[in-house]
Amino acid sequence: MECRCRPKTCSVPDQKSPLSEGVTRLSVSSLTQDRIVNVDALRGFALLGILLVNIMAFSSAFYGAEIPDPAFSSPVDQGARFLIACLFETKFYLLFSFLFGYSFTLQMQSAEKAGKSFLPRLLRRQAGLWIIGIVHAVLLFHGDILTTYAVLGVVLLMLRNQDEARILKLAKWLVIGTALLWIIMALLAASEPPSGNPDAIRANADAVALAYRSSPATVIGQHIEELSTIWMVIGLIQAPCALAMFLLGLAAGKRQVFLRFDDYKWLFRRLLAGGIAIGLPGAIFYGWCSVYLIGSIWDMAGLAVGILTAPFLTGAYIAGAMFLFQSVNGKSLSGLLAPVGRMALSNYLLQSAICATLFYAYGFGLIGMTAPMTGIFIALGIFGVQLILSTWWMSRFQYGPLEWLLRFVTIAARPRWRKQRP
Repeated sequence: MECRCRPKTCSVPDQKSPLSEGVTRLSVSSLTQDRIVNVDALRGFALLGILLVNIMAFSSAFYGAEIPDPAFSSPVDQGARFLIACLFETKFYLLFSFLFGYSFTLQMQSAEKAGKSFLPRLLRRQAGLWIIGIVHAVLLFHGDILTTYAVLGVVLLMLRNQDEARILKLAKWLVIGTALLWIIMALLAASEPPSGNPDAIRANADAVALAYRSSPATVIGQHIEELSTIWMVIGLIQAPCALAMFLLGLAAGKRQVFLRFDDYKWLFRRLLAGGIAIGLPGAIFYGWCSVYLIGSIWDMAGLAVGILTAPFLTGAYIAGAMFLFQSVNGKSLSGLLAPVGRMALSNYLLQSAICATLFYAYGFGLIGMTAPMTGIFIALGIFGVQLILSTWWMSRFQYGPLEWLLRFVTIAARPRWRKQRP
């Protein structure tokens, strides 16, 4: 994904009074805290984008199939799918991946500050994350990304001491290599007769929807059945790009680009320009091919272009959000999103739990019965509830529930649960 001030303070020529020094320290501390809040807010923003994409998979068994959902094929339905594909798909998991890499440097600093070895802590954390991911994938959502993050986090651990130039080069070639793979696959598909049978695809999607509507046991069985296919797709598309964003986040974290925002405004401006010039046209092409040319060779070509250009648009999202958060009105938005981001793991699983209750046999079994635009409004409603719940929770507790559990595993000690009242 992408990258991210030292404030310049006035000084009296000859000497500082204790009072002026105290005020300066307070202002620096306040500014640093604001920019930590902005990182949490970015994470909350990423969760919104991830939810908007995931709810499309929860609500329709035709998501990812080679034909559109015949029950919802009106211009409005297709337009809603295009909106999600263009602006959200392949972009927001990259944003989350970038922030994972950025936070990796903070964990390194935390271990150093505590005088603890970083390696055992990180390995315990990744093992805990993998277990949570497996439970999530089997019970709630087969499209889980946590298991992938758990494995890639170990890879990042092995690469953490590489110099910046090598890290950036590896990130670049991971994205380019993945895009080239799909370009080759599109060219190979163009030389072959069409292999997809619409009737067979429709029958399979109907069978999947029935499994998700029947009982909790059939939901779990369907998830287990799909895991091998899902992991293969993740390995061919998401994992290399996620690792690339991990690496970019690692480089950005070492430079503290969020905390030193003023020093890196030039970079954020370039990210914004690159997103508009490269990322947005690529996103439009990807969205058009994946929605209006679904199942054709253009669908695969669009995916290749999307993989190649999505990091640019993700970078623009990061830059745009950071500039917004620096504004007077943007600070309020940052403060609203930050609690969601501070308990991102808990909120990610809560989103899946709510969607599984709405669309699967755990609750209402609405899969296949909800139009894409309705799904968008449901996602916005869920996120609105999370804004309120997260603000309430984080005003009382140090961590989200799963964040507390993961920290317990990471540090091998019981963290403080409730906030200390002054």
